[in-house]
Amino acid sequence: QVQLVESGGGLVQAGDSLRLSCAASGRTFSRYAMGWFRQAPGKEREFVASISWSGSRTYYADSVKGRFTISRDSAKNTVYLQMNSLKPEDTAVYYCAAAAVVYAAVSNGEYDYWGQGTQVTVSS
Repeated sequence: QVQLVESGGGLVQAGDSLRLSCAASGRTFSRYAMGWFRQAPGKEREFVASISWSGSRTYYADSVKGRFTISRDSAKNTVYLQMNSLKPEDTAVYYCAAAAVVYAAVSNGEYDYWGQGTQVTVSS
């Protein structure tokens, strides 16, 4: 079992930055690929970014490529999502997830554990 707790969300203006954190506990953190997903009101949950278990591979949705950066710190059992140049369309609940695979997984179905989510609101 892996427990995930997100933090760092909030209300910001367009163009601002935020860093989300996801603290993991339970089974060996380094054995899991990690991902960030988001869900806006009335929309389905969508993939944002993922990182392989080793941290050597990352993958991003086209909508955030060049603006968001995913990273992980195995010593702290934490994965981060640095979000720069935020846009109103980035407004959503952001979820952290863990997948028992080595590669940077991109689909919901590959992830085994999910956090409760943190709200990010970007005003124009």
